[in-house]
Amino acid sequence: MSRLDEFATRCIRGGNPADPQYGAVLPPIYQTTTFRHAAVGQEQEYSYSRVDNPTVRALEDRLGQLEAAEPALCFATGMAATVTLCLAVLKTGDRVVCSDVVYGGTFRLLREVLDQYDVQSVFVDTADPQALSAALQEPTRLVILESPANPTLKLTDIGACARLARQHGALVVVDNTFLTPVLQRPLDLGADVTLYSTTKYIDGHNATVGGALCTRDPELRERLRYLRTALGTIQTPHNAWLTLQGLKTLSLRLATHGANALLLAQALARNPQVLRVHYPGLDSFAQRDLARRQQLNGGGIVSLVVAGGLQQAAAVLRHLRLITPAENLGAIESLATHPATMTHKCVPEAVRKQLGVVDGLIRISVGLESPDEIVADLEQALLVAAREVHHV
Repeated sequence: MSRLDEFATRCIRGGNPADPQYGAVLPPIYQTTTFRHAAVGQEQEYSYSRVDNPTVRALEDRLGQLEAAEPALCFATGMAATVTLCLAVLKTGDRVVCSDVVYGGTFRLLREVLDQYDVQSVFVDTADPQALSAALQEPTRLVILESPANPTLKLTDIGACARLARQHGALVVVDNTFLTPVLQRPLDLGADVTLYSTTKYIDGHNATVGGALCTRDPELRERLRYLRTALGTIQTPHNAWLTLQGLKTLSLRLATHGANALLLAQALARNPQVLRVHYPGLDSFAQRDLARRQQLNGGGIVSLVVAGGLQQAAAVLRHLRLITPAENLGAIESLATHPATMTHKCVPEAVRKQLGVVDGLIRISVGLESPDEIVADLEQALLVAAREVHHV
């Protein structure tokens, strides 16, 4: 039995979502604002859906079981989860150390929002233990890691970083959206919290937006729950129910995403129109040994760089026929994103280029279509774009 197979049952039946009243196989959608109080002053499990909801709890129980961190806490979006975490653990004067290559929304939150409240953020190459060690010489409350990094797929040794952060009294959160607990286990490696945009692979069908936090620290979990109630950032019942349905096939989908992505990465590595291919499953990937130790397969994201910069990258996206140009990832449909003008446009141009998020970079979220058709579509778009831009 493969490691992916081990998660299949938990993805389908984890937690306790059975309907106790009628025995429905699918848990009901409790699409309600409020719940009847049995008596004045009597404590009850559910009272108001901004605080808690049975459908949301079913998703939390299942996600928590996948992480061995029951229950998870679910949020309206991935950024809602990130904001709630930051407000739960940070105060004025605190310092955050963050991976230099990180989702643009995280960069914006740290640099343009929390900075107003005198929370200092430092972006360092967390793939370099010496750089992280140097950054931690100043008192630090929170370390935010993203591995694989969006969109260059640079990896961070989570276990090594967690040990180093613990020596300096800092909490470690890992954005594990790209791999999910099925392919990578940050809490097992020493992280304090895992962060997810459930919008991506956990839903997997472009149907919902959502986020989640998982921790094995009961006190921190209750602090996060309290802040979620105060901020009103909880997941909605209907989105939680849809996410539960997507979650059932997570381990099966990830196996195919990974297989298709490897085939695409191998084809792109041979393509003369492509300058560079970033994919942890390739033997040529600079951090291949770390990828083998830390994650179960290369994942479903492939990034490539074309020579002609923005003009050629835009032409590639324009000439795609099967793959959809869109600002998302992790769904069964293949999607192509231009990070410099989409997900990372809030990052200053000079910083983007320094980190490898160049104008010629295209991120492919490899779907579950025929891998031959995915490869053929991107190859024809690359060829047409090269002819168009270079007038070949």
